[in-house]
Amino acid sequence: MTIDKRPMPSTTAGEREMLETWLDFHRATLAAKCAGLDDEQLRTASAPPSIMSLMGLVRHMAEVERHWFRRVLSGEDAPPIYYDETDRDKDFKVTEKDTGEEALATWQAEIAGARELVATRSLDDTGTGVGFRPGQTFNLRWILTHMIEEYARHNGHADLIRERVDGATGA
Repeated sequence: MTIDKRPMPSTTAGEREMLETWLDFHRATLAAKCAGLDDEQLRTASAPPSIMSLMGLVRHMAEVERHWFRRVLSGEDAPPIYYDETDRDKDFKVTEKDTGEEALATWQAEIAGARELVATRSLDDTGTGVGFRPGQTFNLRWILTHMIEEYARHNGHADLIRERVDGATGA
């Protein structure tokens, strides 16, 4: 597991650089937790009866990136990738047909799209919530902060899952 290539946030950066670098740090942390594992290992549940797996976390974070940057910030009509209205947890429910290659590529594509959308906006630019927070206004500053929180929480899950899969530990 390679964690030393993560972007290290500056301790003196300005607000925007600080937020974006911390987000990239957490994105890279999740990628590191998945590195070197095969599909079976990526599908391994943390602790049954929980269904949470590294592949499920990656799929979930692809959905989260899509939601906050494309739907909320940009106002795009971007339908869910893995879940639907009948099963909002479907992103976590991986099957033998699901592959790490597809999940990781989809997640990276959503990250690339998010970076493009963020690059053209100020921290004070806003978007309108959809889904469980319809009509609520969110500025980019709030979205970046929330994304850092979302990744940090799920990276804690990823730590435990990775340790269960092959014993690897580390930041």
